[in-house]
Amino acid sequence: MSQRKKTTTPEQPSVLRPANAPASLEFEHAHSIFVRRHLDARSGERRGRLERGHQYAEKLFLEQVWWPLIGSFDGLHPEYEIHDWNRRSQFLDFAFLPEGGGRIGIECDGFQSHIKDMDREKFSYALNRDTFLTGMGWKMLHFAFDDIQRRPDVCRMLLQLSVGPLLFDSRRIKQTLTPEEKEVLRLAWRLGRAIRPKDLKDLYGFGHRKANVLLKSLVDRQLLRSVSEGTYACRYETVGRFPEQLL
Repeated sequence: MSQRKKTTTPEQPSVLRPANAPASLEFEHAHSIFVRRHLDARSGERRGRLERGHQYAEKLFLEQVWWPLIGSFDGLHPEYEIHDWNRRSQFLDFAFLPEGGGRIGIECDGFQSHIKDMDREKFSYALNRDTFLTGMGWKMLHFAFDDIQRRPDVCRMLLQLSVGPLLFDSRRIKQTLTPEEKEVLRLAWRLGRAIRPKDLKDLYGFGHRKANVLLKSLVDRQLLRSVSEGTYACRYETVGRFPEQLL
């Protein structure tokens, strides 16, 4: 990726808001506070980069993907400055740095600037930069603008798989959940689909009764919700705003 900020798309199509997204005014208020807080904490080029770089695609990612899933901007940093192996300054669209540890870099990539207009040198640098950051302890996530705009449910599923495990390291989770409950909840978020008692029996060798007791315990804690099939609930889904429920 070059130092010049990418232009995600020349067009700004209408937002396809997911059915379960929070009210527009709620998001707009939270987003305004989020951006202002980071602007007030910066100066010079770092501030200028945020003013220039946090535009339509980045805001759409927050509205369509991040906010419906996470429900807050805690630990999230827009236009986050990093340095490559030559100490050249670069900026990630977002960096997620939760209190419990871990570093996730998030990029919103448009086809026009990242593929169609990318020459061999830029292509090589983009790959080398991500590999370098991986070696430095970062987990890099890339979301296509087309998916953010038209298939945000896919983006939320992929984000959940990557971000969810970091949120299990908070002290509160360690204090309130047993090791088995934590492992079951971790599996529920990792699967990216509804979890069943059979999944616990197949993976951990739990009996049917124990599997149901663990799942019911997580439902009682409002960390899972049951999905009914006929008379009995035999599948369970993770609760939407995971960090807001646990942190």
